[in-house]
Amino acid sequence: MADNRIIFIGEKESFISRVLNKKVREAGGESEFVHWSVNEINKSIDSDDCNVALVALFMEENEPPAQDVLHFLTDILEEKGLKIVLVGEQNDINDVLKQIKEELIYKVFPRPVDNAEFAGEVMDYLTKVASGEFRRSILVVDDDPQYLTMVRDWLKETYRVSMANSGLQAIKWLARNKVDLILLDHEMPVTSGPQVLEMLRSEPETASIPVMFLTGKGDKESVMSVVELRPEGYFLKGIQKAELLEKLQEYFILHK
Repeated sequence: MADNRIIFIGEKESFISRVLNKKVREAGGESEFVHWSVNEINKSIDSDDCNVALVALFMEENEPPAQDVLHFLTDILEEKGLKIVLVGEQNDINDVLKQIKEELIYKVFPRPVDNAEFAGEVMDYLTKVASGEFRRSILVVDDDPQYLTMVRDWLKETYRVSMANSGLQAIKWLARNKVDLILLDHEMPVTSGPQVLEMLRSEPETASIPVMFLTGKGDKESVMSVVELRPEGYFLKGIQKAELLEKLQEYFILHK
């Protein structure tokens, strides 16, 4: 399901939230109002088929968001990789900005709000989400074309996935492109996974790129040889799709 919905969160459905909600719908977006409570927010966002792309938080003057709800919202935004738009008086916005990580904020709209500008920014964001612009990027490196294609198919709905069928091809690709994580085959002809990692670590431009190994050997000696290289993690090639996606999600949540 495409991420194409914005939810408006507030203590009450005010005139301005109704107007902006209507503007977004007129522009072709999907939206709904959600009451400012843990249960309501959880019901709207925390589900396997959640298609929320953006959250707009409306702050009424003299009615600041409850701390427990704000903390819950922040946690779920991080978990789901969502962004938030803040709407309210500048003083109220400033108070919330002190409690939410900067990377979670997409835009702030101090009152009075330009309705057309708000709708335009929201639709621009939804367009970028649909194109995958905000997704984490992963480079999968493996000399086995069937395994390479399978992993790409597993990940492509959640991440921007690129592929390289050799270590040297990966090095050349990384000279022109940036990536958030590399899934690297341990055993490859010509240039092995460990050799690729050594080359990456020796160059300032690629030294900090996180690398996780894919290995077909699960015996203790082989696993220890992988761990000694100090990658961010490793996976046995027998790993299933659900587990791989779960492990990657955990990694990105912990390393935001």
